Amino acid sequence: MKRLHLLTTTTFFVFFVSVTARAQDDHQHHHDAGEKIGKVNFRTSCSPRVGNQFNRAAALLHSFGYEQAGKAFTEVLTTDPGCAMAYWGIAMTQNHPLWAPPTPAELKKASAALEKAKSMNVGTERERDYLAAIDAFYKDYDKVDHATRTMAYEKAMEQVFARYPDDLEGAVFYALSMLGTASSRPVDKTFSKQKRAAEILNSVLKKQPEHPGIAHYIIHSYDFPELASMALPAALSYSKIAPSSPHALHMPSHIFTRLGLWPESIQSNLTSADAARRLVAKTHPGAGSFDQLHAMDYLMYAYLQGAQDRKAQQVLDEMKTMDKLDDYVIAAAYSFAAAPARYALERGRWADAARLTLYPASFPWNRFPHAEAIAIFSRAIGSARSGDAASARKDAERLEALRQKLIASKDPYWPTQVEIQKLAAEAWIARAESRNEDAVRSMRAAAELEDSTDKHPVTPGAVLPARELLGDLLLELARPAEALKEYEASLRTSPNRFGGLYGAGRAAEMAKDRKKAREFYLKLAAICAKADSDRPELAHAKKFIAAN
Repeated sequence: MKRLHLLTTTTFFVFFVSVTARAQDDHQHHHDAGEKIGKVNFRTSCSPRVGNQFNRAAALLHSFGYEQAGKAFTEVLTTDPGCAMAYWGIAMTQNHPLWAPPTPAELKKASAALEKAKSMNVGTERERDYLAAIDAFYKDYDKVDHATRTMAYEKAMEQVFARYPDDLEGAVFYALSMLGTASSRPVDKTFSKQKRAAEILNSVLKKQPEHPGIAHYIIHSYDFPELASMALPAALSYSKIAPSSPHALHMPSHIFTRLGLWPESIQSNLTSADAARRLVAKTHPGAGSFDQLHAMDYLMYAYLQGAQDRKAQQVLDEMKTMDKLDDYVIAAAYSFAAAPARYALERGRWADAARLTLYPASFPWNRFPHAEAIAIFSRAIGSARSGDAASARKDAERLEALRQKLIASKDPYWPTQVEIQKLAAEAWIARAESRNEDAVRSMRAAAELEDSTDKHPVTPGAVLPARELLGDLLLELARPAEALKEYEASLRTSPNRFGGLYGAGRAAEMAKDRKKAREFYLKLAAICAKADSDRPELAHAKKFIAAN
């Protein structure tokens, strides 16, 4: 934690040293009493009366507060019906570039807004270029696939960026468009688009250090194990820029998770979940919040790494009370599916994993086959590791059916993730049937395939990392030296995971490398300083430390 403290002290000074000297035309936006969502100065030719309203709407948009932003842009039109750019804003709120493609209803709403804007007198050429750029995304949506339209939008925003070099908003939205393209295409392990986006964002950071989109999109640009440390300044800043946004309070935990900083992730998501509860009580009384669920999934992940299993159970219990939501989006589907799966699998409760079912039953699960796959994967692993190969095989067959459904929908990402799950399930089925070499072969294929991909922005990480599972398999087969190599490789991309640290320590112990075993067990004990459970793995590690 000393390293984080030093980074915090240094980066906050650099990041905020010139805040009080900002240009006078920046405005802190207030709607409800005390609302703090950052500073945006989006110039338009609309009536001066809507300047603050428009900037507030844009600030909400930059923190992915899509529903609030949509209402705010509609309020702009109430004040100034001739503000064509408010229709641009409404169209922008229907596109969620780092989550999932728009639904048919969202596509129709955005297209209708843009048609209205086209019929109006648009004040400036710059505004016409903004409208043309987002129109490139929605144009012919019923004929052209999502990835192609995403690329068309990026190219159009590149032109806006080039034509108006002094337009900070153009730079920020261009950076986001590149991140959207990167997430809708096959993985590029050079991270060229993400690095270019971060370069642009960092270039405008000094001009507006309290702009919510800049810090937000820097985090997304670097949300990868290889790059995460470069986003720590933004992670430490974003929640202070826009503390009224549940998403802004949550986003730092993306980087904390990548770096294995579990106490920081826990605090970030506790704060985010609380803010989401309070916001949804005002906007959708009686409903749960998908933002809250998203924070709770990350919270579950962090609690489990520190063996805070009672706290994790409390998260799960609260989730089970949420049967009505403000919005049924990918973040909600993933969280509902992943949290109970994590709770069973991370703790090695194979029988519990084998009995998992999706809840709530009222949720539209048919829209999210990748989320159903998480529950099926968990059941398959649980059944296989309980010795029930027949049940596990049925689940593996269901995984293949879900993969085919995702392929048919032209999803660019999730079919591969389900294939990884299926390979892992087949590995443990083979192990249950004593086909050990087949098991290793299949598990290694899953690990290598997972290495070739990256996590989706909505997830804190795989339900169980495939390479860590490969280490588990090799350890069970009494091949500790090989297992140790796999655990160490997994820990490089998923640092400070309970399973990785314990597995590495146990593998080193079995390989008679007592020094290395002690190092891993000491790390595990430190990570679990606030453990509230009696996991046998932690007890074993502590016993080894005491004896050595």
